[in-house]
Amino acid sequence: MAKEFKGKLFVFSAPSGSGKTTIVRHLLKQEQFDLEFSISATSRAPRGKEKDGVDYYFLSRDEFFQKVKNDEFLEWEEVYSENFYGTLKTEVERIWAKGKHVIFDIDVTGGLRIKRKFPEETLAVFVKPPDINELLRRLKNRGEETDKKIAARIAKAPVELATAPQFDKIIKNYDLEVALKDAENLVSDFIGLTS
Repeated sequence: MAKEFKGKLFVFSAPSGSGKTTIVRHLLKQEQFDLEFSISATSRAPRGKEKDGVDYYFLSRDEFFQKVKNDEFLEWEEVYSENFYGTLKTEVERIWAKGKHVIFDIDVTGGLRIKRKFPEETLAVFVKPPDINELLRRLKNRGEETDKKIAARIAKAPVELATAPQFDKIIKNYDLEVALKDAENLVSDFIGLTS
């Protein structure tokens, strides 16, 4: 019987507006890495053009907590007031079954929990923004959220930034092209691809 594939886990965490999603999307396009995105589950409603099973698995609050009760999550938490997010165990199993490595775009607490559960298989990367003012500018430029939601994200940023030393690597996203190259090098090294 063939040995079950156990791939690598790449966790990218950062405060909102740091550029982690841009970096993760870039890495997913690099075919040599064999990465697939881990779709998180959430109790919040879809925003804009978000699709269930593509951007998130959208669950009702009751469905979410039934899965918590059934121990179906690798990690979960209340990221913002009344909005719960988590990583389903079946998501990692689904991606590994395809012989691919898993990449996460996830909050800092969830990212560190995955690292603790899979210490050998996980590379936890923190994406550091230039400063809080730059985060605020990026969040406002997105034009996706109310001032109240942006304020909540900015208020949370110093706590998230303080977790950076707990990650394996820190990418400083001051210049996007440099940050993308740094991310490619980290993934390549961790998978063991020769450059």
